[in-house]
Amino acid sequence: MLDLDLDFVPGGGSSSLTPEPEVSSSNTYAASVNNTAKASSKLTNDSSLEAYLSSVSAIICLSHLRWDFVYQRPQHLLSRFAKHTRLFFFEEPYFYENAQPRLEMEERENGQVTKVIAHLPNGLTPAESDAKQIELLNAFMADHDLEKTVFWYYTPMALEISRQFTPALTVFDVMDELSAFKFAPPRLLELEAELLAKADVVFTGGQSLYEAKRDRHQQVYAFPSSIDKVHFGQARQNQEDPADQAGIPHPRMGFYGVVDERFDIELLREVATARPEWQFVIIGPVVKIDPAVLPASSNIHYLGGKSYQELPSYLAGWDVALLLFAHNESTKYISPTKTPEYLAAGKPVVSTSIRDVVRPYGDLNLVQIADGAQAFETAIVKALTQKEDKEWSRRVDDFLAGFSWDKTWQGMVRLMQGVSTEKKAKKNSATT
Repeated sequence: MLDLDLDFVPGGGSSSLTPEPEVSSSNTYAASVNNTAKASSKLTNDSSLEAYLSSVSAIICLSHLRWDFVYQRPQHLLSRFAKHTRLFFFEEPYFYENAQPRLEMEERENGQVTKVIAHLPNGLTPAESDAKQIELLNAFMADHDLEKTVFWYYTPMALEISRQFTPALTVFDVMDELSAFKFAPPRLLELEAELLAKADVVFTGGQSLYEAKRDRHQQVYAFPSSIDKVHFGQARQNQEDPADQAGIPHPRMGFYGVVDERFDIELLREVATARPEWQFVIIGPVVKIDPAVLPASSNIHYLGGKSYQELPSYLAGWDVALLLFAHNESTKYISPTKTPEYLAAGKPVVSTSIRDVVRPYGDLNLVQIADGAQAFETAIVKALTQKEDKEWSRRVDDFLAGFSWDKTWQGMVRLMQGVSTEKKAKKNSATT
């Protein structure tokens, strides 16, 4: 039987399978929702999904992200698959002096997920590194039945070590426009084109990404990242303030996430300077930028990275949650998972005009949208009073009632089943 989490819905809860699209509250998703619904209409019931999942011997995920870095979309989705089949999560290699080429395996999610990391010596050229990884992956896959295995890609760069395989199904989950990120490999766009040609089905992590990819593959479907409402709903209850946050005065404006080239450093600096009585709590690792360039003042508090489990306790102590994203190439297609997470925690939200936040959250007046320090400051002032607005809270809860990682995952499974059935039918007709 499908093992589903019980997601929080204010006033109740449901874990039932449903064919409805994940986002039904806004017409802004009409194109992708209709696309998903059309494909899903051919599928039957829960038992057929279970039968499909039982036919998959393993899912091999090839990722640019590390499982233990930040708990986000890959972990939410893949941990659900791992309840039904073996899940191997291949990370990028570790390089160090005198390393003997090998694959290290570590268990996660109570043994349901196997993290796989190649250990390689320093000094290898890219071609030599790929050759060693191909050798290791070939030996690993020799023990698996490719006719029953699904390959799940988060990075096109993984094609360099895996293009030799023809699994039962190839999935490309486009989480970000990686080519726009800082230090993106020069060959990434070329390899993305190759992966789009190889993939059987393509999912995107937001509407903007869907619009950018929909003409490049026949089976592209938008699945904006969702929320664990039970988890973030904890922030609506009284929580003990974490020790490193407890001494920070109110009002508190908070942000959690990776602090990198997408983070609007100057916006934070200007608003914090204009409002010294406001406290800004920044949670998350600093990567790809020099920490020295971050604004330093007595009302900005960098608390470092926190575990997924800790986030609700920090959120509970904030007055307003922020989406401090700059406007640049790396943010053009982002669909921040933290938007619905903040709202599920009951927090008013202020965001810069990121497209997938404006649509639908800004358009529905669920999130304050503002660009520039003065407008952002004004939006925070408005947001500080919004928590007491019962009408806003009701509309937020009504909107979030259509969200859950279960529904997102179920929709993907339905499409994978449908594409697999069609693929087998074509193969059988070609051999008869």
